[in-house]
Amino acid sequence: MEVKAKLSFGRVTPTKARLVADLIRGKGAEEALNILTFTRKAAARTILKLLKSAIANATQKKTVDVDRLIVKKITVDQGPTMKRFMPRALGRATMIRKRSSHIQIVLDEK
Repeated sequence: MEVKAKLSFGRVTPTKARLVADLIRGKGAEEALNILTFTRKAAARTILKLLKSAIANATQKKTVDVDRLIVKKITVDQGPTMKRFMPRALGRATMIRKRSSHIQIVLDEK
């Protein structure tokens, strides 16, 4: 039985989050927790919290064996971009793009 967890409008760039998501795709839930704990990327903390949330959702269902869970699917989609401006020399301004992402994890039993 599938278990899902979703993060909308996460303040992490989708490109950087996809690098971390590729590390745990297809791995067991316990192994994915270990990988994310020791990965030195900012997106790893966000995905770690989301994975823990998905595991907690699985314990609530009581029909799923938590020890046999694998990361069946993890997707990182682009969310809205906040546009900010920074003053530069000679009266100019440059745009700063603060990107966000939507992350979804699907866990399933082996």
